[in-house]
Formats: sequence, C-alpha cells, structure tokens
Amino acid sequence: MRLMIIDFLLVLGGYLFGSISTAILTCHLMGLPDPRTEGSGNPGATNVLRLGGKKAAFLTLTGDMLKGLVPVLIAQALHASPVIQSATALAAFIGHLYPVFFSFQGGKGVATALGVAFGLYWPVGMSVAGIWLLMAFLFRISSLSALTAMLLAPACFWLFKPEPAFIGVTIVITLMLFWRHRTNIRDLLNGTEGRIELRSGRDRQNPD
Repeated sequence: MRLMIIDFLLVLGGYLFGSISTAILTCHLMGLPDPRTEGSGNPGATNVLRLGGKKAAFLTLTGDMLKGLVPVLIAQALHASPVIQSATALAAFIGHLYPVFFSFQGGKGVATALGVAFGLYWPVGMSVAGIWLLMAFLFRISSLSALTAMLLAPACFWLFKPEPAFIGVTIVITLMLFWRHRTNIRDLLNGTEGRIELRSGRDRQNPD
C-alpha cells in the first residue's frame, strides 16, 4: 500500500510539475505580454522568443525541459519501476500540454519531451537533440526538426535502452506531439511552414 501511494504521488507530482507554465511565468516576471494572447498564442519558447528575445526564450526552454527531466529523476531516485518512471514522464508531458494551473492551455511539448528523454536515459536525450540540430542545420525548419527527432526517439530507445516501458511511453508522447503539431504538419505539406531566421536569431514559426 505504501509503495502504491508513493507511485501515485510520483505520477500526480509529475503532472503538477509539468503544469507550471514556464512561458507564462517568464513573460509575467519580465514584464512581457501573455504568450497565450500575443504572437502565435502558444505558451512556448518560440513565441516567447518573438515577444521578449533570446534571454526570455532561453529561460522558457530550460524550464520546459526541466519539467520533463526533474520528475523522472525523482522517480529514479526513489527506485520506481520503469513503468512508474514512464507514467511519471507521461504525466509531466501531459501537464505541459494541458496545465491545470493555466486553464489547460499549454505548449506543444517539444522541450518537455526532450527533457523526458534525457531523464529516462541521457544518451537517448543526446541522440534526439542531435537529430534536431542536424535537421535544423540541413533544412532550417524548426517544426520539421522537432517532428523528425521525436519520430526517431522510440528507435533510439530501442537501440540504446530497449526497456519496453520507455519505448511505449515515447511512442505515446510522439503521437501526442504530432497531434499538437497538426497545423505545422499541414503547413509543411503545403510548403508554407516558416523557416528558422538565422540572421535575426528568431524562429518565426511555432514548434513549441
């Protein structure tokens, strides 16, 4: 019974931690517009970059990654099973997408999904991040980079850490992430998706 309570608290804690909107809090603390009502309307690092520049975007990106990383590391520190680690990771990701503290209006989940990958097995996190960087360098399209990286994330787990629970939760996260990016996917198919603006340092699309 005690173990079940701990497992429940880990999953619940993961969701609540994921529900802390780094974008909204960063914008509030830095005196920037609410990212839910300005720019693209998405509370993620890309929109914060538009609204407040690189420092605000970096803080948002870091916070969103930590939301996926920290709950998993806590579950590991408490010697939770791979299934509970995966459930905690999924709960944190869902919290980012549908935060209870912010009217269930969250981001698209790329940074949090990356944090989850690092938490479950850091070499996989490095691989996913490397795929994103390579795709961004080749095509200069952030959403395409994120979607490709997450599409290959389950294969990375299969290669480096073939734990069924980790592979399974990564597939679920990838499917949810693709759903949240359905507008970006439509724009990619239509050839109208924005490109990374290297000169200005801004990405004018909305991958997260």
